[in-house]
Amino acid sequence: MPVTIRDVARASGVHISTVSRTFSAPHLVNPETRVRVLACAEDLGYRPNRAARALITGRTHNIGLIIADIANPFFPPLIKAAESQARHRDYHVFVADTNEDAAAEEELVHALAKQVDGVLLCSPRMSNSLIEQLSREVPLVVVNRQLAGLPCVLMDVGQGARSAIEHLARLGHREMALLGGPRGSWTSREIRRAANAAARTAGADLTVIGPNPPTEAGGLAQAEQVRRAGVTAVLAYNDLMAIGLLEGLDALGVGVPQEISVVGVDDISLSRLTRPKLTTVATPTAAAGRTAVDMLLQQETDVPRTARGGGATVAVGVRRTTAQVMLQTELVIRDSTGPGPYAGRERPGAAAAGPGPHRRADPGNPIVAAGDVVAS
Repeated sequence: MPVTIRDVARASGVHISTVSRTFSAPHLVNPETRVRVLACAEDLGYRPNRAARALITGRTHNIGLIIADIANPFFPPLIKAAESQARHRDYHVFVADTNEDAAAEEELVHALAKQVDGVLLCSPRMSNSLIEQLSREVPLVVVNRQLAGLPCVLMDVGQGARSAIEHLARLGHREMALLGGPRGSWTSREIRRAANAAARTAGADLTVIGPNPPTEAGGLAQAEQVRRAGVTAVLAYNDLMAIGLLEGLDALGVGVPQEISVVGVDDISLSRLTRPKLTTVATPTAAAGRTAVDMLLQQETDVPRTARGGGATVAVGVRRTTAQVMLQTELVIRDSTGPGPYAGRERPGAAAAGPGPHRRADPGNPIVAAGDVVAS
């Protein structure tokens, strides 16, 4: 026979309701009693029934995590970090992939709304107004998208783009290109805005090529366009596009970095395996996953949920947060960037270079101290 809550109550000498609170609201139970109940439950092999607990508390202890493209190496570190953080808080995570499809995102939010306590939306493609509307149905935390009035976890890709452009300008590049990301992407807009401003400050010309699919194929397809543009340096929307561009330029016989320098964004593991190794802007994806889970669990829902107990139905939780967290990005300098035509010369009209980009050591090289510039 399976162990029941009554068995735990009898073994620990407390009422059934105390055992229930120990698992559903441990902060309401005397610490000594809580330890005794948990020890008895462990000895007996008791595991609380999540479905029954959900009926009492109105909480499923499940979180939805909706990903734009699970095949993109940017997302697995975020997923793993979110799952680990949720598990630490006794929550389970349901992961769903939308394949960059806004309609699929909306369908998934509707489908998950009654099965989870909240949803993490990562790099969503839906409109702001639709996301705001869905937030009234289920608590949301948005990752990689800034929306006024909603909790968001952002990575400072604007600062990263500025650092990349400043790095290229320092190397003597004055004709640059930006490979834009997908249409409707907040990250792509931020990178473009910051890159344009940094290029103007440096006295450089920036040609924007895009929008493009945020994939290796998207970068590969633009290699010929990059060559025809006559630029000597390229900042890509993400590492996958930069890797595709490296492949395309190699096929065209264009040397990197001898003829064209290339910078990516994200610092995925593949960026250290390319030849040449990719200079990139590292984004804190794992930290974003952990922060998003914490932010979601800090808030309770604006959408009334009901808990049933003692014949009564009561609303639970009416608090929510609109906090927004910005996580720092860092430039990691490797082998895909090199001197440009203006190396050692200042372009007339260019602003002073300043102290240099915020950058750190390549995480693949543990010997070098953080803050040093490395070529690994």
